[in-house]
Formats: sequence, C-alpha cells, structure tokens
Amino acid sequence: MDFNRAVAGRTLALSGASTGASMTLDVIRQSHERSRSFGLSDGMRPDYRLLDTADLAIKRDQNRCLCAHALPVMETLYGQIANTHSMVALTDADGLILHSLGDDDFLARAERVALQPGALWSEAHQGTNAIGTTIAAGLATTVLGNQHYLRVNRFLACSSVPILDPFGALLGVLDVTGDSRNHHQHTMALAKMSAQMIENHLFTSAFPDALCIHFHGRPEFLGTLMEGIAAFTPDGRFVSANRSAQFQLGLSLAALRAHTMSSLFDLSHGELLAQMRHRAAREQPMSLCLHSGVSVFANVMWRRATSVTLDEATPREPHPVAPVRSAVAATSSVKLSGLRYLMTGDERVATLVERVRKVIGKDIALLIGGETGTGKDVLARAVHRDSPCADGPFIAVNCSAIPDSLIEAELFGYDEGAFTGASRRGAPGKILQADGGTLFLDEIGDMPPSLQTRLLRVLQERTVTPLGSTRVIPVEFSLICATNRNLRDGIERGAFREDLYYRINGMNVTLPPLRERTDLAAIVDKILRAERSGETPGAAAVTLSPEVMAAFVRHRWPGNVRQLANVLRTACAMLDDGETVIRDEHLPQDFFDTPGARRTDVDAGDTAPDLAASPVLQNATARLDELALSAVASALEMHRGNVSAAARMLGVSRNTLYRKMSALGAKRTR
Repeated sequence: MDFNRAVAGRTLALSGASTGASMTLDVIRQSHERSRSFGLSDGMRPDYRLLDTADLAIKRDQNRCLCAHALPVMETLYGQIANTHSMVALTDADGLILHSLGDDDFLARAERVALQPGALWSEAHQGTNAIGTTIAAGLATTVLGNQHYLRVNRFLACSSVPILDPFGALLGVLDVTGDSRNHHQHTMALAKMSAQMIENHLFTSAFPDALCIHFHGRPEFLGTLMEGIAAFTPDGRFVSANRSAQFQLGLSLAALRAHTMSSLFDLSHGELLAQMRHRAAREQPMSLCLHSGVSVFANVMWRRATSVTLDEATPREPHPVAPVRSAVAATSSVKLSGLRYLMTGDERVATLVERVRKVIGKDIALLIGGETGTGKDVLARAVHRDSPCADGPFIAVNCSAIPDSLIEAELFGYDEGAFTGASRRGAPGKILQADGGTLFLDEIGDMPPSLQTRLLRVLQERTVTPLGSTRVIPVEFSLICATNRNLRDGIERGAFREDLYYRINGMNVTLPPLRERTDLAAIVDKILRAERSGETPGAAAVTLSPEVMAAFVRHRWPGNVRQLANVLRTACAMLDDGETVIRDEHLPQDFFDTPGARRTDVDAGDTAPDLAASPVLQNATARLDELALSAVASALEMHRGNVSAAARMLGVSRNTLYRKMSALGAKRTR
C-alpha cells in the first residue's frame, strides 16, 4: 500500500477528535485476511530471528535522524508509563524494531516473542499486530489481546502511531506495548502526543533556509504540540506543513503544494515582513487570516541556510520541495545517508555503492582504487557518514604528501623529546586521533616500506605506541585506504608488503574514470548547483550551452571529476551578472589544450582540415593500435587468460579490455 495515499485526508488532529483509538472490526478483518494471504496460520510459531549486532547497527545508522529525535521523546514517554508492565518501541518504515525501553519484567516476557531490537514486526512476519497494521493501514492503531492474528501474541495490548517525515512520507512507528490485562485507555493518546512531538522536532530542524509560520487559533497554544507550522521559501512558495497545520488549513499536503504564502494567509511576502518588524519590538504574536477566513495568531521565524558541500549537493528539481529536501540532507545536524548522494545514474557506480553498503559496520577494511580525481576521498567520507562510527572523527592522511622523515610521527604520534624539533607536549598522531571513527589513508601505495610494517602491527593488534614512548594505547577505528597505483605490481617489485595488502583489502572497489561514466550531465548539474548554492534563493540555475556539453562529452578528462569541478568553478566565476549559460568563452583556456576539446576540431565544416584523411595521422593511429593490441596479448599471456588480472595490469576496465580482445580476435582471423 502507498503510505502517502493511506494517510491522505485523515490528518491527525491533536487539538480535537481522535482518528481511531482502537481499530474497527472491519480493519481487523482486513488485516487477518492479509495475514492468511501471507501463508500464516494462527497457531504457528513466528519467525523469531533477529538481525545480528552489525546489521542492526547499520539499520540504526540508516535511520539515525529518526532515532536522534525519537529517543529523547521515548524516554519521556516511558517515564509516564513506567511500572505498568509496559514497553516503548521505535521501528523503521518496514517494522524493524530499532530501540526499546521498558519495565524489566515485561521486557523479559516480550523477548520470548522477539518483541525487541532487531526483530521485524511487519504483518507478513507477525500477522495482525499494531506495528505491522499501522504500516499496512496507514493510521494509528490499537490491537488488543485476541485481535492479534498469532495466538502467541495474544497476551499483548499494543498501540502504534506512524511517524511521518516533513514531506508526509513514513519514517517509522512509535509503539507502546503492555500486558493485555493492564491496558489503559490513555495509552494511545500518550503515543499520539509523543509521535507529534517527534514530527515537530523533525519539521523544525528540516528547513534551514525557510520562512516558517507557527500559528493557532488560540495564542496560548503557540509553542505547543498543537500549533501548526507551515514552511515557505524566502520568496513565499509553499514547502511543507505539519499535521496540525494541515488540519487548521483544511488541506492535504498535495493540495497545499498548489498554494503560496499569500493565498493561504491572505497577505503578501512584503506585508508579512512589515508585520514581523512591527511586532518584534512588542514581542507579541501577529494576527493573520487563513484562506478560509479564520483568524489565527502567529509567530514567524526565518532561518538562514549554511553552505552545501560538493559531495552532499543533490540535483534539484523545479518543484519547490526539492531544494529544501536537499538542504535537509546537506545541513541537518544529524546527517542522512551519504552513499546515496553518489548515485547519479551510472550503472557501475551504483553497483559499487551497493557492494560497499553491504560491508559497512562489519569491520571489513575498504580499499578504493581509481585514477587521480575520480572521487576516492568523497566515497570514503560517504562511507564514514553511513557507518556506525559516523559520530566519531574522520581522519584523512595523504601518504604521498607527507615527507618520509615526518610520516611516522604524523601517523603514530610522539612523546616529548622523541626527536629534534618535537613539540614539548608531544602529539597524538593520526591513528590515535581516529579512535572511535574512521582512518582514511589516501595514496597508501606511496607509504615507505619501513612504515608498512608498523602499520600492519597496529592493524593486527589494534594498539599504537607513539615514537619515544613505551606506552601501548588501544585504538579502534574503521579503515579505508585509497590508491591510484597497482598494489599487486608494487608487491612484485618489493615496494609493498603482501601481508599488509591483504590486511587492507577486505573489499576492493575501483571508481571508474569520468570518461567512462554515463552520468556526466548529472555530475555537471550537481557541481553547478553546489557552486551556486550560496546565491539568492530562487535565482536561475546555471546550465551549459549544447556546444560546451558536446565538448565535455568528447573531452578525455585526465583529471576526472576534480578537473571537471575546477573547470566549472572557473566558468561560473567568468559569468557576467544575469548570465546563466556557460559558453566556450567562459571556459579556462587550458581546457582547449587537449586535442579534440574544441568543437571546431570535429565539426567545423568544409573549412577545417580533414585530419582523418591525413596519411601521417592514419599511420600514427595504426601504429598506436598495433601497440595497444600487442599490450593486450602480452598481458593476457602473462596472466594465463585471466581478464581481471590483465585489466588491472594495463590499468583499464574489463569492458575496455573485452573490446580490445574482440579487435585482437578479429585481427587474427583476417
């Protein structure tokens, strides 16, 4: 069932009527029918399997924004029901229990039916139950005793309320469960108030660059759970509204998106600002009139956004909701998923991200390969943000940028007087600084062999000893390494330790070069929006002319995404006021130094020299082709036909090598 359709038209009104403190018999019947359709029988033993600790940590991290706002409210709610043989549970949108609080005696009973973190309480797994049926039916529900489909769950009385994000989508479920013999009628009301509190916290933190109107028909309800909150862009376009605002305005979110501030509150943007200035000195709420003619009291808040970083900026659609949704992800104090921002349409990158996602939080070292500028550091930071240690430090060390004489002290730290010039107080070193977080060793292929031995010992023993010290300090961190070198080749040359290679290579992924990616247009759009993110909201987006886009597609991009970002940054700086289209004249001159970058090189018409017809160029191309095919044949022979190994040796993708192999086969059959 589409959750947004399920909740449409039945906004929760805390100021008045309840939308169903208990489920009707019809809803129970429908839920039981669904349970049977899942192949469940009322006497069966349900699936009591729990997620392991690592997988549960990943799920919690994926829902960390929800958890951060919900956990304090859960503690308050539990304080109100303590010693009533009850518990409070928080689930994700699928019904997986993320956290729970409760009386010890009841928690022990609940664990017998897997009502605990790591258990899935969807209808498909547990039959009719408050959590699963709330998700399926799209409304707050209470399931008492025998209303549960499975007999083993019929000692429970459960009240669940959906938690919606600021755009009306289901984030999770808040559940209060107790012994069916001790059920209290007020339980659902407490659960609803708590869910509304979580939603309001999410709402007020979601829009860092929005003009928010807090309103209610009675001034004493301003600043309480009862107040409506409507968010608008600085120029007055509607963004979103909480449930109380939807109720007071008498419109669903979908209907509200067709409105503006002036159509909903009967005043223009300028008039609102004038009222704000007038009321600020008197510290009194202003009086506004809703589109329905109802008068309300209101407080208006306007927060300014912080900057958006390149790796967190997302493509924005013209719809007024999209820019704010991007800002939520980029600037919220509790970050949302990091890896999803790398998904811009390239199939190889999508496959890589899904592989990486499966090992996050499982103590598996990640080794990232790829040419310079492909975004290895961006991927590493995204992995950190999606990991259980996201609240810890992210410590990056570029092993090629530190002099050999200093890298040991930089990594392992040192005590006072460890060497000439050492700080009197010593220094902890990057490894110790990464304790509880992520250590990112960039260009690890350039690490001196002598330090590789020490690093291997740290990774094996999870302890570090600073220079000049006998102290052994335990450390715990996630390890990500990156290199643009072929480490296997370094092993064969004796430049890289084989045992260290296998220690850092828990999973090996390689970012494709920009010239081989299929999402160039999406990457350009992301960079341009990040470059212009600090400008006036509502300003026209910057785009590329068709000629420049065609040149970008042909360009080889030896510096990859980093080079592309620098070119676009320079081009944006060269735009005059009012210009929004990047043309040839805005690009840095050295961009055209690469053969084939100018459009006149390939489509200048009859006036351009016919380079393809040049005998010199044809002979040179033929010789290059012969060399390429010879290298392919030699690599395949050396690795006994192992395509992956040959591709690594040549520094190309397997697809490129397959194309060369086809050409080689065709040549041999001539």
